[in-house]
This record gives sequence, structure tokens and C-alpha cells, in this order.
Amino acid sequence: MKRFLLTTLLASAILGASAQNLEKIKDQVKKKNYTEAKTQIDQFLANEKNAKNSEALYTKAKIYNEIAQDPALAASNPDARWTAFETLKQYVASDEKGEVVLLQLDNYKPLMDMYQGYFKAGAEDYNANRFEPAYGNFKNCLAVSEYMAEKKWSNVALDTTVVLYAGISAEKSGKRDDAALYYGKLAEAKVSGEGMVEIYKWLVDHHYNQKKDPAAASKYLELGKSIYPTDPFWAAFDLDMARDNGDKKVLFEKYRSVLAADPNNTSIRYNYAVELYQEGYKPDVAQRPADADQLIAQAKENLEKVIELKPDYAAAYLVLGQIQYNQGVDYNNQNKAIRPPAGGKLKPEELKKKEELRGLIAQKFDAAVPHFEKVDELLGSQGKLKMDDKGYLKDAYDLLITIYDNKGNKEKVKFYEEKFNNVDKVH
Repeated sequence: MKRFLLTTLLASAILGASAQNLEKIKDQVKKKNYTEAKTQIDQFLANEKNAKNSEALYTKAKIYNEIAQDPALAASNPDARWTAFETLKQYVASDEKGEVVLLQLDNYKPLMDMYQGYFKAGAEDYNANRFEPAYGNFKNCLAVSEYMAEKKWSNVALDTTVVLYAGISAEKSGKRDDAALYYGKLAEAKVSGEGMVEIYKWLVDHHYNQKKDPAAASKYLELGKSIYPTDPFWAAFDLDMARDNGDKKVLFEKYRSVLAADPNNTSIRYNYAVELYQEGYKPDVAQRPADADQLIAQAKENLEKVIELKPDYAAAYLVLGQIQYNQGVDYNNQNKAIRPPAGGKLKPEELKKKEELRGLIAQKFDAAVPHFEKVDELLGSQGKLKMDDKGYLKDAYDLLITIYDNKGNKEKVKFYEEKFNNVDKVH
């Protein structure tokens, strides 16, 4: 019995000494002697008997938090804020009743200091183009925010601003996979607003082109489309994915689906027409598909619809002219293939056929000319042109030169040669 009493007295004495030591440390905090307080609290908690002392843990969190807010002290203790946060979490975990009285008495100020400190540091780094440290600060800021939300001390389920800047900073630091995680949080929360559409587009491109994950790309494409349904990006990328699939029937069906939903989209309709024509027309007749005539007719029909909707669509006129021109080339190749045998002459029916083919060549070339002249009218009268438009104009002039050369019209040949040679100078 006496031994028990002695042990109890010894324990009480130790506890009393510990309490006194902790009070001395807290007194250093009141005096703002944070360096000395840090040394003492680290020594105090290094003692195994004090390691789980709830009040000591909270005191350490406060000391390190104050150090983090003092620029001079923080310079020699760069991880002070994170140590404060980790220690505060230990304090919360050590509170068996979950009342966190000490934190409540301080109105959660240490946590708010940590959050604001990380955000301010992140913003300063970001504005100075120091994106890697900015990312670290925003990432830690978000950790604090999510911890507060988890403990129901904050009603902000998703800290949109911090998540966004963590993602942007990660991206600008070359950490695209990290950026995708943060942007993904925003997309999955269906965050909207000015400029936020770019997040969804970035995710679609990242997962499809960088990660080679069509399923993830499709997921974010559908999310983006649900929030920004009128943005043309979704249809264009949907078509890109269908094109990469390699099945032309699937691609053309996707085009028809897109145009059914947006029939006045001239750029999509133009691209559809071009791909129909490219599939139907091959210079080598033997390589053309069985439904080549049908594909070319559909291409022509869609190009005419483009011009109906947008009469100044120069590229559409160019392709319409090329369709007519290439049909003329086909007739010309047939004409060339009719040759007399060695040492012989053509038969009357062969001569007649060649004459008929020459008429068809002229007919098709004549039909092409107005389309190429329209390209000249639309683009040749302008000043500086975009690279694509310059290409369209040169192609139109080149084909006009060929047509008039075939007709033997030297004056027209010279006229369009001069125009062709001056495209880069004039435009």
C-alpha cells in the first residue's frame, strides 16, 4: 500500500513538473520569443512521456505557425507552416472527445493563418512567375482547406480558386499529370463561369493526345458539352476521335450526327465535304471505292450548301472547282489511253470517242473556271492574307493557268501567271 502511494506521489510530481515546463514555454510564446519557445517545445515533446500531450501539441502548432508568419524566422525554418499543420492534426487526433477546446478558444485562428499564409505565398510566387513554389504553396493551401472541410469546420466543399491555381501552377511547372488531377476536380464538380470552358478542353486534349486514354477524354468531353453546349470544340474533337478510329463509315455517320444538331455550321460541313471527296476521288481510278461517284456527289452537295450559307467561303469554291477540274483530268486520261497500234491508225470509232472526250474535257474545265475565278474575286482583291488563304489563291491561279494552257489561250495564261507570281508580294 505504501509502495502504491509512493508511486502515485512520484507520478504527480512528474506531471506537476511537466505542467510547469509547458507553462514556461507558453510564457515564451506570450513574449514572442518564438525561437526559444520552438527549442523548448521540441525538447518537451521529444520526451516519450510528453509525446502525446494534447496541450503541448497544440502549443507547438501555434509556435511553428507564428514562426511561419515572421519572414526572418521563416527564412531559417522554411517548413514551419507545414510542421504547424501536421502538429495541429496530431493535436486533433489526440483529443479523444473531439472537442478541440484549445482550437475553439482561438476561433480556429491557427488553421486560418495556415490557409491564408499558404495562399498569400502562392499568389506572390505565381505573380512573380515562380510557378514551382507557387504550386507547392497552393497544394498545401488546398490540403488545409480540405482538412477543414473534412472536419466540418468549413462549409466550402470545393475551394475552387485554390484548386484552379494549383492546377495552373502545376501545368506551368511542367507537371501536367498533377495539373490534370486539379482540373479534374473542377470538371467533375461541373464548375462553370467565364473562361472555365478551357479547363474541360485541356482535359480532353490531355487525356486523348498525351495519355492516350479515349475513355477519359470522352468523359470530360461530355462533361464540357453538358455545361457549354454551344461551344464548337466538342463537335470538332468528337470528329477527330472518330477520324483517328480509322473507320470512314463511322466518321461520316458522326459528321451527319453533328450536322443534324448544327446544320448551319459551315466549317464542319466544309470539312465533311472535303473528307467525302478525299475518300471518293483518287488519281488512280483503280484505287477508288465502289461508291466513289456517290461520295463525290455528296461532297459537291455539301460544298454548295456551305456557299449558300456563307457566300464568301473561298475554300469551298476552290474544292468545287477542283471536282470539275479533276473530272476533266479523268476524261483527258481516257483520251490519252486511246492510241493507235504500232505502225497503224486509229479506227473511226476511236477517233469519234477521242473527239467526244475532248469536248467533255473542255466542258469540265469550263465548269471549273467560274469557281476558281470566284476564289480570285474573294481573295485576290484583299491585302494581307492568312497562310491558308494564300494557299487557296495560289492553287486557284495554278489551275487556271493549266486550263487556259490546255485551251491555248496564251493571254490568259500570262495574266494568271503574273497573279500567281505576285501572291507573296501583294498578299
